[in-house]
Amino acid sequence: MDSKPTRNLALELARVTEAAALAAGRHVGRGDKEAADKAAVDAMRLVMNTIQMDGVIVIGEGEKDEAPMLYNGEHLGTGEAPAVDIAVDPIDGTRATANGLSNGISTVALAPRGAMFNPGPFVYMHKIAVGPVARDAIDIQRSIGENLRRIAAAMDEDVQDLTVAVLDRERHKGLIQEIRQEGARIRLIPDGDVASAIMTALPGTGIDVLLGVGGTPEGVLAACALRAMGGNIQGKLFPRNETELRKGLEMGYDVDHVLTMDDLVSSEDVFFAATGVTSGDLLKGVDYFSAGAYTSSIVMRGLTGTVRRIESTHRLSKLARISSIPY
Repeated sequence: MDSKPTRNLALELARVTEAAALAAGRHVGRGDKEAADKAAVDAMRLVMNTIQMDGVIVIGEGEKDEAPMLYNGEHLGTGEAPAVDIAVDPIDGTRATANGLSNGISTVALAPRGAMFNPGPFVYMHKIAVGPVARDAIDIQRSIGENLRRIAAAMDEDVQDLTVAVLDRERHKGLIQEIRQEGARIRLIPDGDVASAIMTALPGTGIDVLLGVGGTPEGVLAACALRAMGGNIQGKLFPRNETELRKGLEMGYDVDHVLTMDDLVSSEDVFFAATGVTSGDLLKGVDYFSAGAYTSSIVMRGLTGTVRRIESTHRLSKLARISSIPY
């Protein structure tokens, strides 16, 4: 083919998540998740505005009047083409970061304008996510047991060989019991299910399936990554209360509709990046040394299916000369 390749925005997004992770890294274990989140947001916004794009946040942290953070509808970038939707989670795992626990990551994704699902008032969704081998085996409408058996068959394994990641929440008590009754193993995760969704599509991570109710924004971010990696995710909106349900119905949402990969992100032309804030199974956290810091990132491009791991060394004295962010 003679056509020139389009610009790989994933590599530019790595700078965004690295900056957010470096800023948040100073707050690890200090017990203040709001301060950690604000530091990540300020760094993310600063770097994102240097990228040549006309970006609008679809998945952010509330509406402008409700969140001083990266809010839904906020415009980012230089304002030039391409026109893109943005999903951000400056820290997926703010509690983990504040308490010095594992799997805190900074993450962002881009897709062509209009390609990302807007969850409206719905904060949570049921999810099931798997890697490429089992991508055609899942059906969120079926029982847990049937899904696990179909996944195991697709992977040429027994159900007892599977490891299922589940958020450690009271609402999952029944789900955990069902999984155990089927004989599968469980990895309980304290926070942040984006990393676990990604791990289902990476060989050697020990995670085969993600199940349970988690954040809808995180579901869209995970869909962008899994789209690039060839995995699959399905979801169903999970109203927290009658008020949220009524508002969603008034806006035209169907809570019985199965959200497929195409619903969550409808284009292959997606970009995804994540950088570790605290160390976990997917990424190493920010590691400071006398003159700087190390970061570990993963970046993906949907059109090519390329997944890169980036290990970076940052000289903080040099960053201090050109950046207003205290890394």
